[in-house]
Parts: sequence; structure tokens; C-alpha cells
Amino acid sequence: MSSPAASTSVPASPSTSHSAGSPATEVTHGPRTAQSVALTFHGAGDPALAQRILAAAEKAGSHVTILAVGTWLQQYPAVADRILRGGHELGNHTLHHRPMRLMDESTAYAEIVGGQRLVHGYTASPTWFRPSGTPHATPHILAAAGRAGYRTSLSFDVDPADYTDPGSSAVVSRVLASVKAGSIVSLHLGHAGTATALPKILDGLKARGLAAVTVSALLPGVSP
Repeated sequence: MSSPAASTSVPASPSTSHSAGSPATEVTHGPRTAQSVALTFHGAGDPALAQRILAAAEKAGSHVTILAVGTWLQQYPAVADRILRGGHELGNHTLHHRPMRLMDESTAYAEIVGGQRLVHGYTASPTWFRPSGTPHATPHILAAAGRAGYRTSLSFDVDPADYTDPGSSAVVSRVLASVKAGSIVSLHLGHAGTATALPKILDGLKARGLAAVTVSALLPGVSP
């Protein structure tokens, strides 16, 4: 779940100067010259709705990034294989999806590493991390993410608040009203309105000449 907050937006840039164990850097969007956007989904909820979303993306020739809650992967292990089989990305949205804004570094580290271990049980590729319960990472979260081996903490610049279930039409209109070239969009699995909205979102992006791609495709040269 996410909520509005003041942004200290950091556009994507190569992470060549990052040293091992140093704090991660927050990224909120990709290059504005890109003719693409990344649709990212907080991974939790009914796997049947996840299947609808993945199938809709694939029908449109698109790929998405799923930031999975670790306990969700434990409960529904088949969903990870389904995500990867469709050519989508699987990332880490912490172990329990607890509010991280007020966590100290050690608690945040445990949540990050717990989710990371589960995700790495399905893919050896570098995976993206997004903190839970806050749109922007605190210094404690960035430090903990760096300790866990992440160079990047993934934020977003488009948030339609679909987790509040405003209805599919509202989700579509909010995304298309705010999205720009290079945007990272925050969406959620487990919400029927989002599953219904996705085909129209993809059609709207296509009409603007924007492709929906994975975060890795949107951020070339940026290390997770």
C-alpha cells in the first residue's frame, strides 16, 4: 500500500560509483526520452487476479515487474513460476509488507533480506527492491537495502491509488492523466478493478506511442 508524500525524485542513472554495502539510491522514474514506461505491481492477493493481469499484459505484447511480498510467495509458490514463465520480472517487496517508514535499520534489513531469500529461490537474476508501506525510502531503509546488496530502492512517479478500489474507470483515468515517458507506475495485484483496468491502460499507452516494459528494460545501466 502506498500513500502520497513529498518526492525527492532521483531520475535513473548508472550506478557505477556505488560501493558494496553503501546505501541504496532511490529511483522514481526512468529517462524522459524513453518511449516506454514500467508498470510495477505490488505482489499479493488472489492469484487468479494475478493471472488475469499477467494474461492481459501478454495479450498486449507487454511485460511487467511484480514486486512480491515474501509471505505471498510462500502461500502461492506456483505464482512465481507463472510470472517468470511469462517473461515478466519478479522482485522483492519485503517479507511481511509491514509499514517501513518508522523502522530502524536492523528491522528493515530483516524484512528486506527475508523477502530477498524467497525471491532468490525462484530466480538468480538481480532483482528489484521496493519498500513496503511508504512511497519513499527513509535513510534507514536505504542503508538496510545497501547492506542487503541492493544498489537501488525502487519508487514511482505515478500512483493511481488502486489499492483503495476506486473502480476500474478511475484507475484508468488516473494512470493516463499522470503517466509520461519514462514513468514508473505503482499498481497492485489482488484488486479486481486493477485487473479490469489494465487492458484500457495498455491501449491508452499504445495510443501515445508508449510501450509497457519491465523496470530493467526502462532503466538500462541501472543496477538493482
